[in-house]
Amino acid sequence: MADVNSRTEDWNTLPWKDIRREVFRLQQRIYRAARQDDLKRVHSLQRLLLRSWSARCLAVRRVTQDNRGKKTPGVDGIAALTPRQRMQMVAQLRDLSHRPALLRRVYIPKPGKPDERRPLAIPTLLDRAYQTLVKLALEPEWEARFEPNSYGFRPGRSPHDAIEAVFNFIRLKPKYVLDADITRCFDCISHDALLQKLHTIRPIERLVRGRLKAGILDHDRYIFPQAGTPQGGPLSPLLANIALHGLETALRQAAPAKSPPGVIRYADDFVVLHADLDVLLYLQGVAAEWLAEMGLELHPEKTHISHTLIPYNGQVGFDFLGFHIRRYPVGKYHTRTFRGAPGFKTIIKPGREALQRHRQRLRETIRQYRGASQAALIHALNPLIQGWANYYQHCVAKHDFQILDNVLYHQLMRWARYRHPRKSGKWCYHRYWRRVDGRVRFSDGESVLSFHQTTVVSRFVKVRGDKSPFDGDWVYWSARLGREPTKSRRVTRLLRRQRGRCAYCGLRFVAEDVLEVHHHDGNHTNNAFDNLRLLHGHCHDVVHGKGCQ
Repeated sequence: MADVNSRTEDWNTLPWKDIRREVFRLQQRIYRAARQDDLKRVHSLQRLLLRSWSARCLAVRRVTQDNRGKKTPGVDGIAALTPRQRMQMVAQLRDLSHRPALLRRVYIPKPGKPDERRPLAIPTLLDRAYQTLVKLALEPEWEARFEPNSYGFRPGRSPHDAIEAVFNFIRLKPKYVLDADITRCFDCISHDALLQKLHTIRPIERLVRGRLKAGILDHDRYIFPQAGTPQGGPLSPLLANIALHGLETALRQAAPAKSPPGVIRYADDFVVLHADLDVLLYLQGVAAEWLAEMGLELHPEKTHISHTLIPYNGQVGFDFLGFHIRRYPVGKYHTRTFRGAPGFKTIIKPGREALQRHRQRLRETIRQYRGASQAALIHALNPLIQGWANYYQHCVAKHDFQILDNVLYHQLMRWARYRHPRKSGKWCYHRYWRRVDGRVRFSDGESVLSFHQTTVVSRFVKVRGDKSPFDGDWVYWSARLGREPTKSRRVTRLLRRQRGRCAYCGLRFVAEDVLEVHHHDGNHTNNAFDNLRLLHGHCHDVVHGKGCQ
């Protein structure tokens, strides 16, 4: 413990650049060994990583600093640690025979379904650090093995990659679509089947088994799960991906060799595409049998078949990850795009439910800020507008953006009329709308409301099937990070200016990093581009904690 105490005062000055470089090099070696099917070397390197002081430091930092949801406590009530406590946790991680504490049950509303709640199982900070350490060792091995059309909860991959994969498969020929839904996927995965598929070293197996079997405290009730990987910890998404790995291969092997199906999976949501309905119905049975081996089953009511061009089962096209995907016939003199088939055009648009949820959220936010200032309302709405528009900027969304801006104008006018019931609409218009850069905008002179329409619609470039952030191709991954749809235009501009590196530590940003914008002069109202720097979240904490630039 004396050695630990000698380091506690230096948590913020630890050589993080060297620490991250050492861990990444170990992960690269694991990835390469897995690509070469050298299982003995993979296991040897994983043991080395688990014992690595650098890996333990990085695991603690990711849990206590990088994770912006870190303030959610486990059953012990601890939500934050001092630098000294972080170093003590690094020392605790040496014990690989650790048994996890109880998980704390928390319920959150499901997106788009306010009446339904999703159960989470929140581990303690120490257990989260153990899970992160295991993830550091397991992820590069499985990134080398995962199927090319698996996109959910994987570094460097996004829903837009899955949508582009669907587009590439249906653009030349209409297809039948099996839109599959797995019943309570995270809650029903067989523990024995998952551990058998994991086939890993004893320390990792012991920690994973302890995670799977850990009891859950739901208010005053104790639950000891016999199946499932409870959501809420850093390791759960990776374990779910491992459990579902092999589904794409099984379906391709079951289909005729001359006409393989398209299987695109994002976490527990997947679609199967094929031109022959009989083949697709057969593959549905194959998928059900394969899932049954993992303790899972297809939801009988939410799993359905449709067609991309003609009506089938009362619908045309299908919804996937918030997008509506459908093929349309075009006229005799309407030329196809260079990537499509003659006479048809594949159109991907925002889904109807996604549009309705977004309109509802804008309406609720405006109603919530009835008594607030115009600036406060603008600051509340801008992230909603920019985030939604960025997500859908790579599909045919221009018309929907125009409709949303028109709806938003009327909602804001009602907000203004509510505040000034005795004033006319014309007075409210001149009071809250101003001309900014040649366009009339909702503005108070300093803050300006964003438009959906200002987001440029462009085609997304899908990740190459064999690429992984662990392959060391920094040029490729830095370029992709700067084009990621979920990041704001300000962040992507800063990424390009800084060549993908943190302005404080100089390390390259990677997919799982938290990126934060720092104001160089300390004035948060000065958003001039020259005054902004892009930093890691933990580097931003250090800058403000040390009072340095």
